[in-house]
Amino acid sequence: MERRFASHPNEVKQFDTDRLRKEFHIPTLFTPDQLELVLTHEDRLIIGGAHPVQGEVKLDTDMKELGVEYFLERREIGIINVGGTGTVTADGEEFTLNHKECLYIGMGTKDVIFKSSDASKPAKFYLNSAPAHKAFPAAKATLEEADSSALGDIKNSNDRVIYRFIHQKGIDSAQLVMGMTLLKEGNMWNTMPAHTHPRRMEAYMYFDLPEDAAVIHLMGQPSETRHIVMRNEQAVISPSWSIHSGVGTSNYTFVWGMAGDNKRYDDMDPVSMKELR
Repeated sequence: MERRFASHPNEVKQFDTDRLRKEFHIPTLFTPDQLELVLTHEDRLIIGGAHPVQGEVKLDTDMKELGVEYFLERREIGIINVGGTGTVTADGEEFTLNHKECLYIGMGTKDVIFKSSDASKPAKFYLNSAPAHKAFPAAKATLEEADSSALGDIKNSNDRVIYRFIHQKGIDSAQLVMGMTLLKEGNMWNTMPAHTHPRRMEAYMYFDLPEDAAVIHLMGQPSETRHIVMRNEQAVISPSWSIHSGVGTSNYTFVWGMAGDNKRYDDMDPVSMKELR
């Protein structure tokens, strides 16, 4: 498990492209038959992926980093499958996850195992894990079951649908909030006008991007914006003081996950377009 430290906004102003990418960009999430994990000190969120192809992948790592005996001893986890159909087994209970379906597993679950249903169309389980203070039951949600809303319009190139899976009015959790945004064809902008939410950090994982496409992810304080070029199935860490927005060379989908002081999806501080620099 790779460790990333938290950064002060005044320090980030001095970063060049390589340093920005080293601190915030997560280039590899899905390695066949392996578990990829990045621990950020921004609210101690763990971002990663499990990509079982020929065999099973177990949720496991060096527990010294977490100070526990097993991964979810003091944590909860949200899982969204962005690949083919697969199964997640949590302490013997098996859940089947189809493409773009979500599973939550609560604190205290000892054994979590990922498996693909078809090795020729393997599952890709994207993971967000946050510290937890209370155990909540495992729960699954499909796109149809998620709380959803349409936002934006083609005129502003941001016609999109937001699906909320783990949140205040959906799957219950200790602090993790997680969902997915789908941009319709011909739309490239997300989360613009921008906002911040100083009470929670956020992570984005962009996917459904063609091989030759890119998303320009915007971050930084509103008056000190920076950008990171993102490719398909890559993630980015967004500190609580930073905006988090992006524009692609085509439409795309992204998973968003948050951890912090509350679970209110709408807790945000809008940023006027005039403030951006």
